[in-house]
Amino acid sequence: MSKRWIVLMLTLCISFACLPTQQATAQLGIAEVIRAGVKRVIRAVDLRIQRLQNRTIWLQNVQKTLENKLSELKLEQIASWTARQRDQYQVYYDGLTQVKGIIAQYQRIREVINRQALLVKEYGRVWSLLQKDTRFRAEELQYMGKVYEGILDASLHNIEQIASVIQSYSLKMEDADRVALIQQLATGVEQNYHDLRTFNQQNITLSIQRGKSVQEVQTLKKLYGVK
Repeated sequence: MSKRWIVLMLTLCISFACLPTQQATAQLGIAEVIRAGVKRVIRAVDLRIQRLQNRTIWLQNVQKTLENKLSELKLEQIASWTARQRDQYQVYYDGLTQVKGIIAQYQRIREVINRQALLVKEYGRVWSLLQKDTRFRAEELQYMGKVYEGILDASLHNIEQIASVIQSYSLKMEDADRVALIQQLATGVEQNYHDLRTFNQQNITLSIQRGKSVQEVQTLKKLYGVK
């Protein structure tokens, strides 16, 4: 066998050996981007919720003041109100309703973000165990990596969309469109989370099935957190 052939074979072996590592590094990079995005969006949501809650408290106090004043007035005094006064009070009530609606939207966004964060955590836990699992061949791990990478890419897209929804509160966007987009993102994140858990379970089940003894099976179940 010539030296050139030996060098070529060694190069190919090294290249194939590096594939899973490179793929794992890429996936970890995506996961870190998602995790950073999740934290950033959570901070933005929490800040806005706090501001909205403060605004709501102020409006609620105004509402109570108005209601107290109304209860003190006699019917003939109410009848003598000017249109300007009625419009002013209506603005307060409309503002309270609007702020409450926005808070509900932000709370829904936070639920979506929490699910997204849970997805990243679940991915990191199971994928790190699968890569160390000697019951899987290199090509099987490579296939798993591609599937996980696809799920993470979709999750990254959702994070970017959630950030755009939060930004939309400072831009001109119809409330109905925003609510529809939030629901769409919630559905997408839930689907990603479902896909991840399903794929995790398939891989975990396969590993346990390959256990060669009762003791090994029990060890695997404990390792993967299977009851």
